[in-house]
Amino acid sequence: MKETAIYGDYIQLDQFLKKMDYISSGGETGAFLENHTITLNGNRVHEKRKKIRKGDILSIDGEEFRMTGE
Repeated sequence: MKETAIYGDYIQLDQFLKKMDYISSGGETGAFLENHTITLNGNRVHEKRKKIRKGDILSIDGEEFRMTGE
């Protein structure tokens, strides 16, 4: 599991995907969600702008990220 720092109260899923180089623009988010398995704290995510907060665990195709503070 990788620890990833977020700044502020949350980061949106589309912003996180861009930050981690999964996508190059926000317009690619919908297609990425359709073609990959993404869960937040064990629940499947379908929302492009889902808010991810400190302490959350995001999984993208089995690769897990734990969100930490600044």
